[in-house]
Amino acid sequence: MTHFRHINTLKTFDWFLIGGVVFFSLLYSILSGSFDAMGTIAGVTGVVCVVLVAKGNIFNYLFGLINVTLYAWISFKAELYGDALLNALYYLPMQFAGWFTWMRKRSSEESVTIIARRLSRNQRYILTAVSVVTVAAGAVFLDILNDPQPVKDSATTILSIIAMFLMVKVYMEQWILWVVVNVISIMMWSVSYIEGEPHSMLMIIMWIFYLVNSVNGWILWIKLSSNGQSVLK
Repeated sequence: MTHFRHINTLKTFDWFLIGGVVFFSLLYSILSGSFDAMGTIAGVTGVVCVVLVAKGNIFNYLFGLINVTLYAWISFKAELYGDALLNALYYLPMQFAGWFTWMRKRSSEESVTIIARRLSRNQRYILTAVSVVTVAAGAVFLDILNDPQPVKDSATTILSIIAMFLMVKVYMEQWILWVVVNVISIMMWSVSYIEGEPHSMLMIIMWIFYLVNSVNGWILWIKLSSNGQSVLK
């Protein structure tokens, strides 16, 4: 049995992100006069998950398992089929794949943190080309399925698939894609909010905190991947 002893602790900024999404979710519930349990749990577990990813903490996958399950259902109800399929058919099984992969990439046998690394220049060129082509193809496919936001939905779906793969492989470049995905997702859920989707405001709050955390994670992993050190012990 594995015994985790080197537990990296959360800093003030991390608690700010987690506390912030809890506060604004509850504030929205008070102002709207109804408590959206599913949206609140999805938002809070999602932010805890990405905060732990930024820390390089393997326990992010436990919270991610809850988040992607709920988010898949919420996206399906909002007719954002790309996001729904992404979470149900890709993110969900990747929580298990990520856990076992990160277990082998930890900085020590009893640590919960992993070692960050970077793509080569040529790999970044290939990543950019593949991202552009696949997002365009995905948008055409989703438009055929009458997706209400095919370009945005395709971008968040395709870039998230690539970013999640880079995350499991502990590459720093994942954060560049996460920033793009977060910005587009905020725009996409804003449209859903205007159209009256009940869970959308909580999803907007969640994605805003995702964006802040992604910028923070990008900064941390740039420094630590260049040093070849584990992410924040």
